[in-house]
Amino acid sequence: MPEVVLYIAASLDGYIATPDGGVKWLAAFENSGEDYGYSTFYESFDAVLMGSRTYQQLPELGEWSFTGKPCWVFSRRPLKVEQPEVTLTTQSPHEVMSELAARNLQRAWLLGGAELVASFRAQGLITEYVVSIIPVILGAGIPLFISPGPTEDLKLVESTPYPSGLVQLRYLPGKDDTDCRL
Repeated sequence: MPEVVLYIAASLDGYIATPDGGVKWLAAFENSGEDYGYSTFYESFDAVLMGSRTYQQLPELGEWSFTGKPCWVFSRRPLKVEQPEVTLTTQSPHEVMSELAARNLQRAWLLGGAELVASFRAQGLITEYVVSIIPVILGAGIPLFISPGPTEDLKLVESTPYPSGLVQLRYLPGKDDTDCRL
C-alpha cells in the first residue's frame, strides 16, 4: 500500500483555514524566502489527494503546481476540472489507495481538507504527519482535526524551528516510548 503523508500548515490554535476556507494568512510565510523543506518534500511524492473545497481554493493561490503528478479530488458533487492529471472521485480513501497501488504509485500527499483527513485517519491510512505550526492565532476557522476521530498515538521523529517562528513537526504513527514527564 502506498504511503500517505499529511503535509499541512496549521495556526497555533489548530486551524488550517479561516471560517470561509481562506488561507491568505499563510502568504507572509510563503513569501518569506524560506522553503521550509517544501522542495525536498515535493520531490518525494508521486500522487496528490485532496478534498473538493481544497481543490476549489487552489486558484486563489496561483497557478496549478502539481503538473505531471496524478491527483485525486474527493467530491460528492460535480466539479469543473481543468487539469488533465486530476481524477474526480466518489470512492472511499481505501478504494483510491488500491487504485494508487495498482498504478505503482508509492507516496501520496494528503493535502486536505479536514473532512478528508478525518476519513483517512478513520481508515488508518496516514503513515506520516508533517505539520507546520504557523505563529498566528486565527481564533476561529476550519480545524486541523475534526471530531469524532480515533485516538492515535504518534511518535515525534523531527522538529525543525525556523527564524520566522514557524515550527515544523514530523510524526509517525506509533507510541513514543520515551518518558516525557515534566
